[in-house]
Amino acid sequence: MDFVSDMKAKAKSLHKRLVLPEGTEPRIIRAAKVLMDESIAVSVTLLGKVADIQETARKEGVDLHGIQIISPSGDPNLPRYADAFYELRKHKGMTPEQAKIDMTDTLRWGAMMVHLGEADAMVAGAEKTTGDVLRAGLSIIGTVQGIKTASSCFVMTGMDTQYGTEGAMIFSDCAVVPEPTADQLADITESAALSCREFLKTEPVAALLSFSTKGSAAHDDVTKIQSTVEILKKRNVNFIFDGELQADAALVPSVLDKKAPGSPVRGKVNVMIFPELSAGNIGYKLVQRLGKVEAFGPFLQGFAKPLSDLSRGASVNDIVTTCAVTLSRAK
Repeated sequence: MDFVSDMKAKAKSLHKRLVLPEGTEPRIIRAAKVLMDESIAVSVTLLGKVADIQETARKEGVDLHGIQIISPSGDPNLPRYADAFYELRKHKGMTPEQAKIDMTDTLRWGAMMVHLGEADAMVAGAEKTTGDVLRAGLSIIGTVQGIKTASSCFVMTGMDTQYGTEGAMIFSDCAVVPEPTADQLADITESAALSCREFLKTEPVAALLSFSTKGSAAHDDVTKIQSTVEILKKRNVNFIFDGELQADAALVPSVLDKKAPGSPVRGKVNVMIFPELSAGNIGYKLVQRLGKVEAFGPFLQGFAKPLSDLSRGASVNDIVTTCAVTLSRAK
C-alpha cells in the first residue's frame, strides 16, 4: 500500500480546515504552503504574532497568500474562546480571568478552534513537547465517548505480505502511555482498532502481546494482559482480539496452533498491542530498522476530534504527511 498517497488523496477529497499553532516555526510555514498548494487542506490557519510569522515567511521565501494568520492575544474572538474554556474547566477551579490568560496560548487556541468546529484538525509538536500537545488536547478537545485514555499508533508498511493487511499493521501504543493499566490498555486496544479501520481500511484483528501465551508464565504483567482481555469482553467490542500472546504466536499460525489452538486471530493479526511503552517503542524501531519497514507516526488516537503530535526533528515532508493523515480522520 502507498500509505502517504492514500492519506493525501483522502484528505483532498474531504476539503477540511487545518490549524497549526506553531505559526512562527519555519518548517511549519513551509509545510502550510505545501498543504495549500497541493489542496490537501481547504484552509490553513497559522497561530502566533502576525509580524513574526510574516517576517519568518519572508526569510523563508514563502508567499502566505491564502493562509490565515491569527494572533490570539489580539483577536476579537478571545473573550468568546475564554468563556468556552472557562465552561470546560470551571469544575477544575478555573476562573474567568485565568481562562482569558490561558487562551492566549496558541496550543489552547488551536484546540479550541477544533472543539468549536472552526477548524477540523490540529497538528503541533515541532516546537512544543508531546506533553504540551496532549494537555491542550485533553483539556479542550477531550477523548472519544467511552474512552478515557489518549494514546498513539504507528502505521507499519512494507512488511512481508503474509503479515497484517498486505504487509501493513498498526502498532500501539509506542509513544504516549508509559505503563498502562488494564483499563488503559483496553482503551488503547479500542483506539488502535479504530485506527486500523481508518488507516488500513480493513477490519481490525488485535493481538495483545506479552512474554507469555495463555498462562505459560505467571507474573503481574501477564495478569494485566489477561485482565485487559476480560475488560474487552465485557465491553463487547466489535472487533476480533486475543491475548495474552507471544509475538511469534500472534504472527505464525503454526506456532499459535501449538500455544493457543483455536485462537480467533489465527493468520489474521493486523493490530499489535504492546503491554507498555518500552516494549512498543523498542518493537516498532526493531521492525523498522531490521526489517527495512516504513514506520509512519506516531499518530495520536482516542481524541474526540483529529489531533496529531510532531517529532521536534520533523522535516517539512514529515509535517505535510502528518497533516494529511490528521485531516483524513476529520468527519
